[in-house]
Amino acid sequence: MRIPILRALFVAAICSLLLWSAPDCAFAQAGSAGLVHGLWVWKSKTVLEAPRGAERLRDFCRVQGVNEVYVSYSTSATSSSASAADGKMLARTIGLLHGERVRVEALLSSTEADEPGKHREKLLGEVREIVAFNQAHPGNRFDGIHLDVEPQQRPENKGAGNLRFLPGLVDAYRAVQAVAEPAGMRVNADIQNKLLKGDLGQRRMLLTALPQMTLMMYELDSPDDGKSADQKADDVVRNSKKFLDMAYDGLRGSNLARMAIALRTPDYGALLPKMLGRLDEGNGGNPHYLGWARHSYNDALTAGQ
Repeated sequence: MRIPILRALFVAAICSLLLWSAPDCAFAQAGSAGLVHGLWVWKSKTVLEAPRGAERLRDFCRVQGVNEVYVSYSTSATSSSASAADGKMLARTIGLLHGERVRVEALLSSTEADEPGKHREKLLGEVREIVAFNQAHPGNRFDGIHLDVEPQQRPENKGAGNLRFLPGLVDAYRAVQAVAEPAGMRVNADIQNKLLKGDLGQRRMLLTALPQMTLMMYELDSPDDGKSADQKADDVVRNSKKFLDMAYDGLRGSNLARMAIALRTPDYGALLPKMLGRLDEGNGGNPHYLGWARHSYNDALTAGQ
């Protein structure tokens, strides 16, 4: 009689152990794939100050399979004692996301940081503030810097083939990396497909500047274009493969950045999660493919998702 009882207790213990460890196992499997699932959060102060703002962001990441968040960073978080509450709120949010094994990167934006002088120094000053924030909050620190530097938005840089801003942009990337890397932070940068159309030397310059980059693959489709979900997914896979091939054509070496592909809510609406999943399915075997990124949490909030 004792053997069946002991066997039942043993089985129950194993089941309890499996249930307890299931979330960790699922995360380990996702992490072993090495794929990033990113999310932009703009106007983070407003988002996080909303009722249960940090908790809602955490829950969204859990449901949508997000493992990396780019939180827009305001210098007010550390610039004065009057803003101490902002820093506390940010640290608490990072702690909640880390509890879900979500990496958090500080999102910094500029249209002029490719130019040496005051604009680049402003960006580097923000990076140094993030380093100081991490030192003040060692238990809830940023894991990296996410750059949204877009000199192509200025009139003088528009036009097909106009990449005269590229050397300055790469210099800005490297300057940020020089501050962030010794402080234990990884640097990622958003890029547009225009940069992938450069010659071999230009693409080598770009793709050796940082370890990771995120291609903003926007405006392929729209919710009312009459295409089926499968047709849109085929467009996403085909174009992502095209841009990855274009980026790395003729380039070799272990120092090349891996690349995530970003899609945005206005192009797909409720179909966006399906499109993101197809990116992983279509490119998971490509060693240069980093994963996907979703633009943006703010759009999901507006849509009430």
